[in-house]
Amino acid sequence: MTLKTRHWDRLGNGGLTLTELGFGTAPLGNLYRAISDEDAHDILTLAWDSGVRYYDTAPLYGFGLSETRLNRFLRDKPRDEYVLSTKVGRLLQPVPPAERDGQGKWFDVPNRREIYDYSYDGVMRSFEFSLERLGVDRVEMLFAHDIDLANHGSQQVLDAKFDELMGGGHQALVELRDQGVIKAFGVGVNEWQPCQTLAERGDFDLFLLAGRYTLLEQEALESFLPLCEKRGLGIILGGAYNSGILATGPKPGAFYNYDPAPQNIFDKVGEIQSLCQHHGVRLVDAAFQFPLHHPSVLTVIPGGQGVAEMQSNLAAAHSDIPTALWVDLKSKGLMRSDAPTG
Repeated sequence: MTLKTRHWDRLGNGGLTLTELGFGTAPLGNLYRAISDEDAHDILTLAWDSGVRYYDTAPLYGFGLSETRLNRFLRDKPRDEYVLSTKVGRLLQPVPPAERDGQGKWFDVPNRREIYDYSYDGVMRSFEFSLERLGVDRVEMLFAHDIDLANHGSQQVLDAKFDELMGGGHQALVELRDQGVIKAFGVGVNEWQPCQTLAERGDFDLFLLAGRYTLLEQEALESFLPLCEKRGLGIILGGAYNSGILATGPKPGAFYNYDPAPQNIFDKVGEIQSLCQHHGVRLVDAAFQFPLHHPSVLTVIPGGQGVAEMQSNLAAAHSDIPTALWVDLKSKGLMRSDAPTG
């Protein structure tokens, strides 16, 4: 069965055609546990053979490991047959093993320290390093990575990073787009508020939003998603399963936003899951399909650390959700009444 695609062309430059199921490659950077090169290759092969043609990566993911694993996989694939995105905003500095960042989060990865840099030179350097690790001469999309409160700790620091990006990095991204080295650029974050702030300050095309518009959370409908719709801005949706709980259900140890899920989230997911079961729908299928009903959402990019997870994502992408489920979720107050579901 062929994966559905969506075409986006805000700029009139031919735009991008993305499979509704994309591949988020953070797990290929040995996130939370190490996997072998062979296992990573098997997962990517299953995705490719099943029609997935959009792959998102970042220098952060395994401190370059995700990008180099994609290099190995994509080397013999026709370059015009897939869409690739990576990120800028961090430079990776070699350090002794005891000083490396990400201990306890990234396993068996290069010894690197992250240096945030959203300046003109920082963006250009980061992009050049990514091209080398990926083994390509262009990528379709570049995202300024993690320019949000969760990563920078205070609004004062975040505002300084916004100024750094708008005072330098943004110009670098515009130049790369004008030169045709990238087709589009945007921001990749875990919060919708920075997306709105930057959309109002600069000429961004797309936003990679991790979570924040899911079965559990639709606050972005207040102002950010209407702004995207008005301006033709595209949304790449990561974190559609809210770090796992919408894939696993409310089982012990389930994760929400990269941490063990709190009780109120457990309870709400339990209610959503019960309604899904009543309609004969897997929770993960509803979680995948829900955001695609919004006209600004172009693709959903769950990760997968194993073949079974990839198979589940593929099943979710091909699933058909009865309208009655969305109606019931709204009537029971488990979903915003203004969330598009038609």
